[in-house]
Amino acid sequence: MDLYEVVTKEDKLLRKKSMEVPTITPNVVRMLDRMLETMYEYNGVGLAAPQIGILKRAVVVDIGEDGPGPLKLINPVILERSGEQDGPEGCLSCPGMWGMVKRSYYVKVKALTPEGDEIIIEAEDFLARALQHEIDHLEGVLFIDIASEIEYEQQ
Repeated sequence: MDLYEVVTKEDKLLRKKSMEVPTITPNVVRMLDRMLETMYEYNGVGLAAPQIGILKRAVVVDIGEDGPGPLKLINPVILERSGEQDGPEGCLSCPGMWGMVKRSYYVKVKALTPEGDEIIIEAEDFLARALQHEIDHLEGVLFIDIASEIEYEQQ
């Protein structure tokens, strides 16, 4: 499968709000599949459509064996959030950068699946963090905007 090129923080597109996906078409389903493959190739745990240059409200998330498996979410919305956690975050669009970010410990997210089914995901801890990070991308927010500290990997 063809991988997407991940756009980096310099791209102004990452600062724009994404549009809802009005209809789930075969192209949308293929986009989600390619996004997931791209995320795996770059060793990420999430990828939002703006990170591949597409201003659509679509994300993929897979936190590994501690999670529910790969999630492909269309038009995700956070319905509830509670608690608080601080933790390190990185981003495929900010290579070599890490930061400490305060997030909600729990989130309840409503979204559509590629099959068009509405689902509710209740997530805590790392999965909640990953969902919030990716949904932030849909609003044009990068983790570096809300991080309390930024560190750079040594080359």
